[in-house]
This record gives sequence, structure tokens and C-alpha cells, in this order.
Amino acid sequence: MTDLVAFVMAGRRSTRMGADKALLPWGRTTLLGNAASRLRAVTGDVRVLCGPQPRYEGLGYAVVTDDAGDAPKGAGHAGAGPLAGLLAALRAIEGAHALILAVDLPLVTTEVLAALAAVRAQGDAVVPFTARGPEPLCAVYASACAEAVARRLGAGERRMSSFWPDVHVRRFEGPELERLGDPDRLFRNLNAPEDYSAAGDGA
Repeated sequence: MTDLVAFVMAGRRSTRMGADKALLPWGRTTLLGNAASRLRAVTGDVRVLCGPQPRYEGLGYAVVTDDAGDAPKGAGHAGAGPLAGLLAALRAIEGAHALILAVDLPLVTTEVLAALAAVRAQGDAVVPFTARGPEPLCAVYASACAEAVARRLGAGERRMSSFWPDVHVRRFEGPELERLGDPDRLFRNLNAPEDYSAAGDGA
């Protein structure tokens, strides 16, 4: 197995969008297909974090489920969202690194992903930081983070950054990031229909 495995994070609910974000058209494909294509340019092993239930298997993707189902909060990892997805990814790649990209970040370039991957040995987590703060859903995490993530989930934490005090976070920011493009544009998140329309549908 390669020491870099990429994951499209597509398991979150699309409540504000009103439709499954992953399947929305984007250029000649979908948001899911676009994310997978960009990750595949960095590593040949690309999988989909699909949430608690298997989805997208019929589209030809290797999927990874988590246990963040609909049980009441506090029951295991229920309701844990992306953090539970990250734990599932890390447990699937023992001894390797996970390159994570949220399906609703379609403007992150292959160059950004490759740059994050290139410095993965410099921290347990390599995370872009912009003026708005960290971008934990476009980042690289070593499988060694799994124990810290599991502890935080067990304590009821849900924030993607909750385990960072327990690991070494390598910040990817300033000129190092800005040379790759405008961070405000790169990390524009498509949460609602108006965001999707403004982004141009990838055309």
C-alpha cells in the first residue's frame, strides 16, 4: 500500500443544499467525480468517506463507512460527522497518511493537494490556515493520529480540531499557501444553492 491514501469526505448531510452535494453536476462530472479526479492526480489510491451507510459504491468508488449514525448524541460516535469519518480513514490506512478533501471544496487545486502531500512528513497533521482560520477538511493526517481522534470522540468531542493539542500540527499558511492561489477562492465552500450557483457549476 502507498504511504499516501486520499479520501473524498462525502458523508456529511446536505441539509442546506437540499440535495446530495456529492452528486451535483460539476463541469463534465459531479462534485464527487471532480474531487476524486483531483486527488487521483496526487495518489493512485482514492476512496470515499460516505458516512454511516454505504453510498456511491455503484459509481465505482471504494467506500469507507463510519459509525456516526443517527443514534442520540453520546451513543458511541453517533452524530460525530467528519471527525468519525477521519477516524475511519485513519484506521483503514495503518502506517500511512490520509489526504482528506471535502466534496464541497471544488476550487482547491491539484497543486494545493500536492503541496500538502509533499510536506506530510513534517507533522502528524498538515493543515492549511487562511485569514478565516484552519481548513481541516483539506489536509493530511498521519494514521498515528487515530488514537488521539478516538479519545476525543470518546469524550464527546465533535470538532475536527479537537485532537490537535495531542499531535504535532504543521501549519501550511502565508506565502507558502498564497503562491498557490487566493486562499479565499481556493477554500470557498459550497454549503447552499446560492454558493453552488455563484461558483459557476464548474463550467
